[in-house]
Formats: sequence, structure tokens, C-alpha cells
Amino acid sequence: MDHNVVYDTAFNANEWYVIAMIAAGSIAFLLCPKRLAPTQTLFGLLFGVVAGLMFDHTIAVPPFDLYDVGDQAAYTGFDIFSYLMYAPFGYFFIYFLERRRIRGVFLMFYIVVWVALALLIEYVGLLVGLFHYKEGYLILYSIPIYTFLQSILVLMNRTIFAPRS
Repeated sequence: MDHNVVYDTAFNANEWYVIAMIAAGSIAFLLCPKRLAPTQTLFGLLFGVVAGLMFDHTIAVPPFDLYDVGDQAAYTGFDIFSYLMYAPFGYFFIYFLERRRIRGVFLMFYIVVWVALALLIEYVGLLVGLFHYKEGYLILYSIPIYTFLQSILVLMNRTIFAPRS
């Protein structure tokens, strides 16, 4: 049986949050000096979008169904649009990783900082009604997900874009 819970019917804070995140990320991307190869840039941008889609379509749908995104439980066109707000995060994660040549123990600190940033963004999304937790889900449960994703991003970036000798 399909139960579509409707949380909101107005164009309000959660939609404006998504638009603001996409606009801010796009402006930051456009103003940032282009120091990554075009393929590495595309990889970073797509990683953010794909990671968001992958986890939302894994743990935010049955059988887990731990949270909803947007104004209702069913996906809408705006929910799909909202995944674009994650694109700059993958890019800037790689950009600063490469620009600052972060390695060793500093890499762990770097990942912790990005996990904290992701939690802050998720928390604001929760406050404005972009995310709706269910089944006892807590924001702290996102920590291992973000840690895993950022570790995979480092590994994939270093494997795919490692200098060839």
C-alpha cells in the first residue's frame, strides 16, 4: 500500500534553501580558479550528485525508509532538482585536497572537517523542512555515511587521477 505523507504544500524555506545552495555553489565554482583537469572537475561535480541519489535511493526508500526529502514522501520534480546542490561539494572536496596536497594524518582531519560541514548542511536542511527523519533516524547516523563517501572520494580520485610515470 502506498502512503504518500505530505509535509508541506507551499513554496517556502526548503525550496529557497535548495535554490540558495545551488546558487552559492555555482557562484563559488565559477569564481574559483580552474586548477583541476576537466575530467577531474566533472568527476567531482558528478560524485556529489550521484552520492546523494545513491544514498537517498538506498536508505530513504523501502525497505529502510529512514527519511523523506522535500515536501512529501513521494519524489517530486523539485526533489530531483535538489540533488544539484550536492555537486559543488564533491568538486571543492577534491579541489582543496589537491590544492593543499593533503596527505597522512592531515587527511583524517580534512575528512572530519568535511563531515562536520556536511552535518551542518544537513541540519539546516532539517530545520527548513528539506529532510524529514523517520523510524528513529538521527543526524548522528549520517556521520559514518559521510565518512565513507569522503573516504571513497579520496580513494577514487587518487586512483583515477594519480600521476602516471
